[in-house]
Amino acid sequence: MAFNFENLQVWQKALDYSLEVNILIKKFPSEEKYVLSSQFQRAADSIVLNIAEGSTGQTKPEFARFLSIAMRSAIECVSCLHLGKKRNIILEVDFNNQYQKLEEIIKMISGLKKSIKS
Repeated sequence: MAFNFENLQVWQKALDYSLEVNILIKKFPSEEKYVLSSQFQRAADSIVLNIAEGSTGQTKPEFARFLSIAMRSAIECVSCLHLGKKRNIILEVDFNNQYQKLEEIIKMISGLKKSIKS
């Protein structure tokens, strides 16, 4: 692969997660298109984009800053899941599946952040 971030497992998982969000929000009602759907997709995309942007040509502290932004975007996705569940547009099984994936991504981001600070 041409860019270092493409070899990062956390980036690969975040990319897969963003695609899963895209599939999930297609099930949302049309009135959510410019509300929760849009916000959820942008937050999921932000995880991937910030990991990539921070990893290339940045100092370690700058990369850590971008990882913090990626983590906040992942937390935003957790909130989107809760909103969707409360609005009865995300099924319990989908909620649990997506929640577990976000927990893993957040742990991986945290671990990467710790490793670059060492």
